Amino acid sequence: MHRLPDVPGRVALPAPAPTPAAPKAPRTPPPLEHFNTAPADEAVRTLLDCLNSDRWARRLAAHRPYPDPPSLLAAADEAAYDLTPADLAEALSGESPPRLPAGTHGAAHTALGAAVAAYERKFGHTFAICLDGLGPTEAPDRILEGIRSRLANDPEEERLVTADELRRLARGRLAGVLAGATAPEQRTWGT
Repeated sequence: MHRLPDVPGRVALPAPAPTPAAPKAPRTPPPLEHFNTAPADEAVRTLLDCLNSDRWARRLAAHRPYPDPPSLLAAADEAAYDLTPADLAEALSGESPPRLPAGTHGAAHTALGAAVAAYERKFGHTFAICLDGLGPTEAPDRILEGIRSRLANDPEEERLVTADELRRLARGRLAGVLAGATAPEQRTWGT
């Protein structure tokens, strides 16, 4: 029978060979840092995806860098409050037509189509509404309710309401970009 020799004290086991370190992926800057350091034309394109107003986008891009997301969002709000009627028309030209969630009853599509047509006849532009925080089942009723109530507005009152809805849409889309979304989500119609 074979016996191991007695060794006084402890016997150290050899340490395992170190495993090679995985190559480090290049650091991806946080969205605000990327926005702050991007070339001006790239920043403007990102902002135009949030609100199709060239003056609004250029104004925000020109005031970079922003120290934090709330500062950028506050600047976006301030710039949106200064939109001229021409800026609003430009912004509205970039909004999507109404789309209802899949599975919405056909009668809702018919009612929405008629309401949108009446709105566009009266005001001469696309209906814009911010639906942030609403679920897909709430969107159709909110859209129809919004159109019906806003049809009672005079053109100047509706211009102010529309400007505020566009400001809210731009803010929500920009917040999405700052949260790491690759492209602003088109949320006008709850999709």
